[in-house]
Amino acid sequence: MHSTKIDISKDVREKMIGLLNARLADSIDLKSQAKQAHWNVKGMSFIALHELFDQVAAEVEAHVDTIAERVTALGGTAEGTVRVAAEKSTLSQYPMEITEGRDHVEALSTALADFGKKVRSSIDEADDAGDMSTADLLTEVSRDIDKLLWFVEAHIQA
Repeated sequence: MHSTKIDISKDVREKMIGLLNARLADSIDLKSQAKQAHWNVKGMSFIALHELFDQVAAEVEAHVDTIAERVTALGGTAEGTVRVAAEKSTLSQYPMEITEGRDHVEALSTALADFGKKVRSSIDEADDAGDMSTADLLTEVSRDIDKLLWFVEAHIQA
């Protein structure tokens, strides 16, 4: 770990760095899944979904950066390469064979929901460790992911 004058114990910082790097891998994977949907969607709702999936990717990308910067603020090294994300992501593999808009909505909403669940669990871990700043950061991520999930799911709700 890098030295820092932040007033959080080394043990807590190490735990938070591990937690945040896990969510970093997931968020990089989630962004790439949104781009996969964006590039490959077909069907009657093409343009709406194409644009929505690109919006999802862009908003997740902002969280990738925020998570990585918190890792480094705590004295850690952000593990943010595509290779690391592929190795460490806990999200399910995105289906490569789909093209229909509804199938992409289903797949991406599943990934968003899974990521949101993991972020909420991480909020509890950060809170239990006494790192309110990390918990707050993750709360913001959770709120935004829930909003994106709503936007995506709305396409299959009657």
